[in-house]
Amino acid sequence: RNLIIRTSSTGELMVILVCRIERDEEMELFKKLLQHVADTFPEITSLLYIVNNKVNDTITDLDVLTFKGKDHIFEEMEGLRFKVGPKSFYQTNSEQAYKLYKVARSFAGLTGNELVYDLYTGTARQVIGIEYVPEAIEDAKVNSAINGIDNTLFFAGDMKDILTQDFIGQYGRPDVIITDPPRAGMHPDVINVILTAQ
Repeated sequence: RNLIIRTSSTGELMVILVCRIERDEEMELFKKLLQHVADTFPEITSLLYIVNNKVNDTITDLDVLTFKGKDHIFEEMEGLRFKVGPKSFYQTNSEQAYKLYKVARSFAGLTGNELVYDLYTGTARQVIGIEYVPEAIEDAKVNSAINGIDNTLFFAGDMKDILTQDFIGQYGRPDVIITDPPRAGMHPDVINVILTAQ
């Protein structure tokens, strides 16, 4: 049904095959296919698969199974190391990601004293990240620890349920908000909280 490929600047290669399997014999054939891929392409460091028998292509609610290697790869940028799992969001083009983050950091005008809400930042007093996918939040926590960054807080859940006026009251008014909403856009409640948080 689907093929996801992630490469890293460190030379790691993650391949995720998403398939529909309804019978045991189909799983046997699929595992033979996975073995063939592993044998034919030894440069794959992480060969993973997801069984998706739903009528849509979303995988966030499905288990990712490891056939070969680790369930993650590592990426490096600006002297920092990032664990990237199969459900983590990380820009697929590392060189362009660096340029994108550099522009966002420049626009934010960070001095190191800000409270930053959401995604990527170079330096700040504190960074608060919110993400729908729990696995991505777990990777974010690991990445903070790997890089010795201890001024972060991460929350998993639907943005409209987490980013509320009470949340802002508890964790503080952000000096900078960096957001990259999904294709569906931001929920009106989130927009209202952002507008009143300024």
